[in-house]
Amino acid sequence: MTDHQIHTLPNGIRILFKYSPSPITHCCFIVNAGSRDELPKQEGLAHFIEHMLFKETERRNTPQILNRLELVGADLNAYTTKEYTCIHASLLKQHLERAVDLFEDILFHSTFPEEEMEKERGVILDEISSYLDQPEEAIQDDFEEYLFAGHPIGQNILGTPESVAAINRHHISAFMQTNNNTHQMVFAVYGDYEFGKLIKLCEKYFGLVPENTNQKHRIVPPITPGGQHVVQKPISQTHCILGGRAYPSAHANKYGLLLLNNLLGGMGMSNRLNLEIREKHGIAYTIESNYTSLTDTGIFSIYFGTDAGKAEKALKLVHKELKKLRDNKIGTVQLKQAKEKFIGQIALAEESRMSLIISMAKSLLDFNHIDSLEDIFFKINAVSAEDLLEISNEIFDNDRMITLLFEPK
Repeated sequence: MTDHQIHTLPNGIRILFKYSPSPITHCCFIVNAGSRDELPKQEGLAHFIEHMLFKETERRNTPQILNRLELVGADLNAYTTKEYTCIHASLLKQHLERAVDLFEDILFHSTFPEEEMEKERGVILDEISSYLDQPEEAIQDDFEEYLFAGHPIGQNILGTPESVAAINRHHISAFMQTNNNTHQMVFAVYGDYEFGKLIKLCEKYFGLVPENTNQKHRIVPPITPGGQHVVQKPISQTHCILGGRAYPSAHANKYGLLLLNNLLGGMGMSNRLNLEIREKHGIAYTIESNYTSLTDTGIFSIYFGTDAGKAEKALKLVHKELKKLRDNKIGTVQLKQAKEKFIGQIALAEESRMSLIISMAKSLLDFNHIDSLEDIFFKINAVSAEDLLEISNEIFDNDRMITLLFEPK
């Protein structure tokens, strides 16, 4: 049996509901449109639109938008990724209609006034400057630019000062018309409601949204050769990131790589990279690995920051750990422990109900299906030592990996 319910409105918008006997509701509206859907020289447009949704609509000004939920103690926020735009709110359950009303208003009736655009342009330019002042954040974007050279996935979600300065209302209107397909939108609710009443509420507000069936044509990124890149910056530490292409979200090896990533440099202090580089050698405060899957590709990376004189040693130790995984099949006991640890972390993550309902909504968009926890645990437990060896030799191939170093001037 599923632990959720789904209903599709005539215009294609899907309603996802997960029941919880809680006085607190978490809800989100996800649109399958992100920075990879931007045209050349319009980098940052999807993120700019996300900011502007909170500015002015046909019947609300900015203070009215911001106060609509905050006056009842609710939390409202939004974010943009390479492939999605998400608006989300947490609130007392009796105020859900306020959220549904507001979501419909800002998503489908924003007016994008010129004076507000100019103000928000300045805010985003400050955000870009602030981000560039954080090398541990900026290096990830630069790494992805090398990894997806010349492809929209590689561009910075915030855009550049030049591209943000050039954005106008025509760009916004064209992007939304092209990418806001109502059949690729999900409104998800996690709370204490009767499903029938929730559907009636959604029909009242989202049911009149005009259907949009425009189909986007995302291009699969070409393979970029590996290599090492060094950039000098006015910083005190050396920052390093290395990695390469990984599996897309529907790939059969996804759960194997997720398990491998968790073993190598995932959550907690007991992963291999932390034990070797921080605990044993004491040469990096932060070291971690990450695997992000997209619809048609993926990104695996390892990041660390250290003193300039210790960077070469740290990089050698990282490659030593990767070589172990390429050369040696993981033992039976280690594999069992790795699975138990990862499954436990996933189970605990369910306590973050907002993260859970957003994850479910994304899954519905990507696969038209939502795996139960039992399904996920089954897929993790099905991963064999042979699978991990095969994945390690494919993903951790030195010839395919890109290394980027930010060094102090």
